[in-house]
Amino acid sequence: MAGHKPLRHPIFGPRPRSRGKRSPWVLGFAGIGLALLAAAAGQTAKGWSEISAPIDPQRVQDQDHMTWNDYRPIPGRNWADPALKPERGFRLAVVAIDFSDQPFVITLPQGSDPFGNPQIGPVARDKVQQFYADFFMQPGEINHGQTINGYWMEQSRGKFGITEVASFGPYRMPKPLWAYGLNEYGQNDQTPDGSRAAGRMEQDCDAVWAAAVGKDVRKDFDAVLRLYAGYDETGVWQEFGEMKFATKDDIPAAWGNPNPDKPRWILTRYVEWTSWRAGAQQWGLSSMRQGENSGTITHELGHFAFSLPDLNNNPYVRPYRRVAAGPWDMMDRGSFNGPGGPHRRWVVPAAQGAAMPAGLMVRNRLENKFLTEPDLLRLSREDLAKSGPVVAEVTARAVEPRPGAFAGIFVRLDGAEPRDRTPVDDPAANPLSPGIPEYGFYSLEVVQRIGYDSFTPDSGVLLAKNKDSLRGRNGGPNSFNSYIWVIDAHPEDIGMVDYVKPDGGKVMRTVADYRQLNDALFHAGLDSGSLCEWEDGPNRLHFYVLDLGKDAGGILTYTLAVRSLDGSGPRPRGAALEAGVAPKTGRPVDPVIFTLKNTGEAAAGGDPRLNSDVYRLSVSVDGRGWIARLLNGLAAVEAGKSRPVAVYVTRESGAAATANVTLRAVSESDPSKTATATVAVLR
Repeated sequence: MAGHKPLRHPIFGPRPRSRGKRSPWVLGFAGIGLALLAAAAGQTAKGWSEISAPIDPQRVQDQDHMTWNDYRPIPGRNWADPALKPERGFRLAVVAIDFSDQPFVITLPQGSDPFGNPQIGPVARDKVQQFYADFFMQPGEINHGQTINGYWMEQSRGKFGITEVASFGPYRMPKPLWAYGLNEYGQNDQTPDGSRAAGRMEQDCDAVWAAAVGKDVRKDFDAVLRLYAGYDETGVWQEFGEMKFATKDDIPAAWGNPNPDKPRWILTRYVEWTSWRAGAQQWGLSSMRQGENSGTITHELGHFAFSLPDLNNNPYVRPYRRVAAGPWDMMDRGSFNGPGGPHRRWVVPAAQGAAMPAGLMVRNRLENKFLTEPDLLRLSREDLAKSGPVVAEVTARAVEPRPGAFAGIFVRLDGAEPRDRTPVDDPAANPLSPGIPEYGFYSLEVVQRIGYDSFTPDSGVLLAKNKDSLRGRNGGPNSFNSYIWVIDAHPEDIGMVDYVKPDGGKVMRTVADYRQLNDALFHAGLDSGSLCEWEDGPNRLHFYVLDLGKDAGGILTYTLAVRSLDGSGPRPRGAALEAGVAPKTGRPVDPVIFTLKNTGEAAAGGDPRLNSDVYRLSVSVDGRGWIARLLNGLAAVEAGKSRPVAVYVTRESGAAATANVTLRAVSESDPSKTATATVAVLR
């Protein structure tokens, strides 16, 4: 971190840089429950269930149920605006190619091909290359204003974008589509003419292209997108295989090998069969050759522009292995995010299914240099044991952090080896195993369903373990690269249907399906439907989601805390509670305000992130028919300062005339430091 002024305490990285005038807070971090309390004090019509609702309820929306109406623009920003110029430009060539046995789908009458495409009226063949160049790069009605350039500009905050797109073609390839599409996953011998499919599409495409323009111009571009007529097999193998036909013997001739002496089914990547027509399409295989249904071009640019590796697993093969990052990162199955979910990735043009990939997680954004050190708060496991808990604010990753907040928090697993002290287990027996315990640090970030994150399944706090290296398989059977490992707040099986078979039978999502992480986010407060804290005992760390707030534009910022389980430093801790006066209003809901004070000593330097303690709150009520409720069981208070704590009280019919409401606060740093206060409430 040379060149940055460090804080006085060694666990911190550089100070968060100033980002201009502080935006007005609608809900502040002294406790979102107090805003609800103020509303309750002036609105007698509100009932108990409304006033005492969770402050941060988990709202998971499944991908299958999303539509373009779920898109929420980033306030005041349109990163897809072609007039915006990035700091680093990228030149892309789009080369359109078709085949003797496969015309461009987009040139056919609407809905006329066997897959039910195209979804719009036909485009003339000589206009295809420009149509797709515009579809990927120019905001319009068909792409709902979303472009590849817009994605990268949003993720990088204008540091990286596509500045030049040249279109070429259309060109006719020398071989039929099946000659290229059958060259993978054991399909090679299932050609109609008995030949063996071999070789990659790119070589022939580039030769035809060079011959047409008179020279090889690939070096003039940063990447070449070979846009071919037909489909990416990844988007059709299941929908037009096991989802359409009950068994491989039920595949009709129209979907089978043109040679009637050959089987109508064929091997494919994940399972033992799909229809020949679906299997004869080309699989992407981490290249920039893409079919007309492909929505993963943004993902492929992650490989080509930044050398980011894949994170995805095989969700269909046994023994199952849980996904790494799932819907939360574009280099994993977050590349499938978009209206209609993963089973709508066959549409042409690709305006559903994978049309709106997830943002990049903070670890990948730093790797791409989209973040700088002042955007991050770096902590150390060893230093946390010397200092006590650290409290900081983190803003939704789709926007710049608010003043004083961060884009993410990193917690280094330092100290004696092994640094990652997670017990070794057997991935063959535990499908949720992260594999070889070689993770180097934790990350915390905030996801909000705005911008390209509109099609993530929830808003909240994303916690993950990360490896220092981007590459390295996680060991055991069916291993895969997992340099990011999301901590799942709900590791149990999500219990949802994947698809319905032709005979009406329901096929459940496997425990390795990426949508198992739809409910992975952590939330603030009690009764959210998720967790507000997570403890890693072997690695001696405890993470807290303390509170949340929104600015005037609705942008989320969460208050988070991390502490060591091995020490809280030498500073004395303390707590005090003062009871307020309970109003007698006759309403069914009576808010009672207590005051919680941190009576411990401040840290040297007085930085509020290091100066705060975390308190665990609980409430009890003594009185027949009375109910008392906290909205948040955690609170952070700076040393020497106080904050109000709201307790909501109601009574049932026939309740006693009086009741005593008692609030208790316990320091997480020193559980021997407790405080209690009692308020008498009257009917």
